[in-house]
Amino acid sequence: MKRLYHLLYISLGLLFISCVGVTSTKTKKVHDEMIWQKIAAFFEPPTEFKNQYGDFRSPLLFYNGDTVKTEDDWRKRKEEIRSKWMELMGEWPPIIENQRLEIIDTTYRENFIQHTVRFYWTPNQQTEGYLLIPNITGKKPAVITVFYEPETAIGLSGKPYRDFAYQLTKRGFITLSLGTTQTTKNKTYSIYYPNIENATMQPLSALAYASANAWEALAKIEDVDSTRIGITGHSYGGKWAMFASCLYDKFACAAWSDPGIVFDETKGSGVNYWEPWYLGYYPPPWKNTWSKISTSNHGLYPYLKQEKMDLHELHSLMAPRPFLVSGGSGDQVERWKALNHTIAVNQLLGYDNRVGMTNRVEHSPNVNSNQSLYLFFEWFLK
Repeated sequence: MKRLYHLLYISLGLLFISCVGVTSTKTKKVHDEMIWQKIAAFFEPPTEFKNQYGDFRSPLLFYNGDTVKTEDDWRKRKEEIRSKWMELMGEWPPIIENQRLEIIDTTYRENFIQHTVRFYWTPNQQTEGYLLIPNITGKKPAVITVFYEPETAIGLSGKPYRDFAYQLTKRGFITLSLGTTQTTKNKTYSIYYPNIENATMQPLSALAYASANAWEALAKIEDVDSTRIGITGHSYGGKWAMFASCLYDKFACAAWSDPGIVFDETKGSGVNYWEPWYLGYYPPPWKNTWSKISTSNHGLYPYLKQEKMDLHELHSLMAPRPFLVSGGSGDQVERWKALNHTIAVNQLLGYDNRVGMTNRVEHSPNVNSNQSLYLFFEWFLK
């Protein structure tokens, strides 16, 4: 009789565990569906912009004019685009794959741990940032956040709606917050390799290279799921995140907050790719910086404009990885004309709902735009 009761007890226990598992799975499915319902509309161009491609040259045309027709064609075309841009911007040094984040300080905040970390983001330069790890067991998705300095994203600068790392960590993501603190202080703003007097890469590409090295270091953290690492940033950080994710395939997805996703001199200094710390590098001293229109013939930017090359080519390198444009004053709804080109690439590859955009009037993020950005990462990384 005791044996019978024991077997009955075990059976009921297994049934309970099974029911809990089914309930948990159903709950997660419902939760996921609710997230998608909230963001699905962002992945559909408005009717007036659907299938509108503007004056941008299609990424589905090789530079010699041949048409991309197959997935194999696209692999070749993708390499052609990346190689061309890397040649123009300056080739990267080898990726630094054999380093780990050095923890130099630890603070306990709310429901997460905050580490101050150090690593080499170029072969000759170390940087410090913040690694935030939520108090949750198991492997977790991660997001690298980039801005002028790393304190803003972790919520310590007081700048509203720019605390991406803090908010994402509260939602269960491991985050690594980075910034160009010293060059922001001295108003040179970017990374210059090997040095500012003789840089061999356009600074935006150098920032992307630094992020690739950050990805490699972050991926070695025990709790990080290296297949689920994204990147995000606002304005200057949006440009940085865009170039990093487009040029380094290991980023699983990305969200770019009002970077100016294509060249547009009507938008003034918010879309100022001509500046020497972006794509208009020349050795200092610099003159007439923060100008509202391009007044310099230095660097790569004038050549790109002359050749009618634009950033939609870089966007296409994301396919089929998803990205979200959190558009503000620099990226209004008409930017769908550029984004439609990457949608076309995704369609060729058999993917839908990989290119999204939200829009607001102001350049600055707000509670609604940020909520959409966080849901984007929850959907695609969790």
